[in-house]
Amino acid sequence: MSIHFRSRGVRAALMATVRATALAGAVTGAVGAGSAAAQAEPSRGQLLYGNHCIACHDQRMHWRDQRRARDWESLRNWVRHWQGTQQLQWTDADIDEVARHLNDTIYRFPKPQSPRA
Repeated sequence: MSIHFRSRGVRAALMATVRATALAGAVTGAVGAGSAAAQAEPSRGQLLYGNHCIACHDQRMHWRDQRRARDWESLRNWVRHWQGTQQLQWTDADIDEVARHLNDTIYRFPKPQSPRA
């Protein structure tokens, strides 16, 4: 998987976080020997978000009282809205991946049982 970053600083910070997480898991034994490499790889959604969104939408944006995403579908719609505003030309799969990343790490909305979720 190849993701192009606008800023080396964003990529470096993201990869440092991934390495630190993998190292902490290996040291504490939380990550088994066979799965350490798999745990170290960020998801496509995490990479897209880190490259295109994090500069304006840090975690404070998602935790504020007046956040606009209220469920899984509205979260996907907001990801679609902002990628369109930025003219990123993401596919539906990219939008789903970023929404999944945000949902898994921040929102925790129940996902519908459809194939798109």
